[in-house]
Amino acid sequence: MQNSPNLISKSSRRLAIAGLLVLTVLTQACSLSNLPVSKTNSTPTAGVAQSAPTGSNVTASPTSGPSTGTGTTGTTGTAPQNGSSTPNQVPPAQGGSWQVPAEQQAIVKVVEQVSSAVVTVVNKLDSSQGFGGEARGSGVIVDSDGSIITNNHVVEGASEGGLSVIFTDGKTAAAQLLGRDPISDLAVLKVDQPVSATAQLGDSDNLKVGETVIAIGSALGDFRNTVTVGVVSGLDRTLSSDTGVNMTNLIQTDAAINHGNSGGPLLNLSGQVIGINTAVVRATSTGMTQDQTDVAEGLGFAIPASTVRTISAQLIHGGTVARPYLGVETRAMSPRIASYYDLRDEKGNLLDTGVLVSSVVQGSAAEKAGLRPGDVITSINNTPINADAPLVNVLMNFQPGQKVTLHVVRDGKAVAIETTLDTRPKP
Repeated sequence: MQNSPNLISKSSRRLAIAGLLVLTVLTQACSLSNLPVSKTNSTPTAGVAQSAPTGSNVTASPTSGPSTGTGTTGTTGTAPQNGSSTPNQVPPAQGGSWQVPAEQQAIVKVVEQVSSAVVTVVNKLDSSQGFGGEARGSGVIVDSDGSIITNNHVVEGASEGGLSVIFTDGKTAAAQLLGRDPISDLAVLKVDQPVSATAQLGDSDNLKVGETVIAIGSALGDFRNTVTVGVVSGLDRTLSSDTGVNMTNLIQTDAAINHGNSGGPLLNLSGQVIGINTAVVRATSTGMTQDQTDVAEGLGFAIPASTVRTISAQLIHGGTVARPYLGVETRAMSPRIASYYDLRDEKGNLLDTGVLVSSVVQGSAAEKAGLRPGDVITSINNTPINADAPLVNVLMNFQPGQKVTLHVVRDGKAVAIETTLDTRPKP
């Protein structure tokens, strides 16, 4: 028992030496320079990738693009492999050095440039006419005098002093109606105070289908400008209106136009007004059947700047547009009307074109020429009147004071009547 301490001491020394040998082997086997590189995915960060310190835990910043698989190198931003400290090239992520595409930069610039020239038009309707309430639309300031172009249907039916505008900074100003033209659906207002921005009328005659366009206006009448972007999807379009005239030469666009956008500008990428938004066609499920597939959705229409320039100049300087006037109330011919009133031509065939005169305005050119209810006007100076060319549109081919020949069917006989056109009264 006296030798136990020595036995324990010798045994301990043997164990210590063996432990050192094992530790040396393990240390050599676990050298970090000999560890294999883990082949895992890495998501590139903005800028140039940096190599991580040995043995550290690094989390990559996410970008908009996905990673590209495991164990590959190249320009997709995967981590360097085989112990290499040289990072792969990665594309810049959004934000930081990322650049907005040129077309988007142009759109943003146009919006910044023109938005302050777009106003909300508020129309307090005349309750004595059976309307009452309030209507809202948009308008665009076109000169430093405070002239604002909008739609006729935005200001129509306004009470005395019931028109005002709201600027983008929230300030409100009373607006004076300089003039309006129901046929072109244009009107001009004026504010008697300095304006912070104006928009320039551009050239709509050289528009191309496919050009990018921007619509700005108070969508849904919420007093705030909204911006939608689309393309010119058609030119020289025709729409029938409530005034009995076909609106012609319209610009068709797929830029979203909503209620409240009426009267707002349609802009090109130079920030010029190439149209005034006026109408939109939307599909409705009412009365539709499953086999009805020819219904358009979201087609917007704008009055071209060429028309806007001509009409607005007359409204600003004279308050009205000089248009020819015959002085009749009419109904467009249809098979049902022709059959009901037994309206026939000289050969006994039911009439299918022209307009049926329902009343004649006292003192008008029509009355002076001897027109009377029941007459059917089929053409003026050999220009036929039909669904594609209503009476109002045909009249616009002539000037006030011009002599014309009306071709009329009266009691089944063709009659030629000469008259001198009047000037349409101010609305």
